[in-house]
Amino acid sequence: MTEVAEAAASAKPEQKEADHHPYTKPRDAATLILIDRSGTVPKVLVGKRHDKVVFMPGKFVFPGGRVEKTDHRIPVAAPMPEALEANLFKGRPQTSASRAKSLAIAAIREACEETGLCLGRKIEGKVSNLDGPWSPFSAAGLLPDPSSLFLIARAITPPGRIKRFDTRFFTADASAITHRVEGVVHPDAELVELVWVELGSKPLADLHPMTRNVLNELDKRLATGPLQHDAPVPFFHFYGGRMHRDVLD
Repeated sequence: MTEVAEAAASAKPEQKEADHHPYTKPRDAATLILIDRSGTVPKVLVGKRHDKVVFMPGKFVFPGGRVEKTDHRIPVAAPMPEALEANLFKGRPQTSASRAKSLAIAAIREACEETGLCLGRKIEGKVSNLDGPWSPFSAAGLLPDPSSLFLIARAITPPGRIKRFDTRFFTADASAITHRVEGVVHPDAELVELVWVELGSKPLADLHPMTRNVLNELDKRLATGPLQHDAPVPFFHFYGGRMHRDVLD
């Protein structure tokens, strides 16, 4: 499911949980914002959804989706930087090492599945033998590489929604893209077009407010210089009927 944080946050009132079961535990999810900083103004990659899909037809979104049970088992080209892993450990409930890995790997997997752009690396002497959504990596002789990811924000869907997600928003530089799968984006696919757009441009103004909050955080991080794995991570969540921005600790 693309843009899980937006999907949950924008659910219609009639989609709320029944009164006898008002709480749904958020499911882990990850979103990847690919960024091109080769020009004067940074650009991010968005995909345009098909006009016929039920949710957000014709809208621009970032690739993302829920974590799968097997994501933590996928071999990787390099471990996550310790500072990135430490940031993923922060917050409640406590995050295990396998869960932290799953979040990062899910972001890479969803990006490859939905856009055909894969973040991986060839490792001398190692042969990746992955199937399912990971088959493009095997075909290219790659293993996914989470070392190129930076954690930008965490957001949890408000209570009272049928579907709730605990989403980590990652970013990675466009230079981390090492393989492209042709034919993933086409007129009959979930995403019909991929576009690199400048931060602050019109297509981004139409995004869900939560995602715009995350992009603002990314913009501020970029303004301070090169991205750092140990930078403070904002946490968007709801209580008392309002959204709050805290910092993970």
